[in-house]
Amino acid sequence: MKIHHILERGTARINEDCLVIEDNIFGVFDGATSLDRQTFEQGKTGGMIASQTARSVFRKNHYPLGQLARKANQEIMNQMIRHGVDISRKESLWSTSAAVVRVKERVLEWVRTGDAVILLVYEDGSHRVLADREDHDHETLTLWKDMVEDRIGTDPAGPGRTGSGTGDRDRALPPIHQALAGQIQKVRSGMNITYGVLNGEKEAEPFLYQGTESLDRVRDVLLFTDGLSLPRETPEKKRDFTSLVKDYLLLGLEGLKTKIREKEKKDPFCLAFPRFKCHDDIAAIAITF
Repeated sequence: MKIHHILERGTARINEDCLVIEDNIFGVFDGATSLDRQTFEQGKTGGMIASQTARSVFRKNHYPLGQLARKANQEIMNQMIRHGVDISRKESLWSTSAAVVRVKERVLEWVRTGDAVILLVYEDGSHRVLADREDHDHETLTLWKDMVEDRIGTDPAGPGRTGSGTGDRDRALPPIHQALAGQIQKVRSGMNITYGVLNGEKEAEPFLYQGTESLDRVRDVLLFTDGLSLPRETPEKKRDFTSLVKDYLLLGLEGLKTKIREKEKKDPFCLAFPRFKCHDDIAAIAITF
């Protein structure tokens, strides 16, 4: 096996993503901070602590992955209690998405929850997403797109589509964040009801997707958080990774990341490509056989 990985901070002050590469276990974790934005020792956010807590459990690599996921979920709850988090309020909970695999001979054991992705790329260039799911942020990003179009129009060459001026930001981005605050809170309240994450709740367990896969004809296994997603003008309910796989096969993991970042830089205020920040954190692993 050949292993390549990326761990890169996005626009925010700290990187809430992390990864594990330990013997034959590989995983990526995407932390999400509570909506109250509370920070803890050394300025750490709850999302950062949640993802690093999950990583520390998985790297022990001593139980089936589903069991490790349940243990990581419980340990996140323990950490929140230690830090005095009000666990009765859903918006105060820390959380993390996770995508973890273990390679043993020609078999892949896997588990995932949230919006982290496990993608198999086959020798013929085709691909398959393990436990493909709808994007729980689809409705929010669709509203984002509609609000941008209401404010600055739909002409790709018109004002604001590249987000090049401060006026574009003043007219579009802050009002959208404010207008969507209730929508964002509504989606967050759906944790482990409409979509799954590791956030300490017992209800996270039914949202743990897991299984085993033969590695016959598999060329690569890609694990990545949503910072490695190609920006799109129209939000997709279920993401299509065809273009991403083609770019990966042509450019490699680092080249794919560079293409994504360059595309995002041309839209710094998230007007052409609806998303929550210019650059999201990235944790990504490519396993090539």
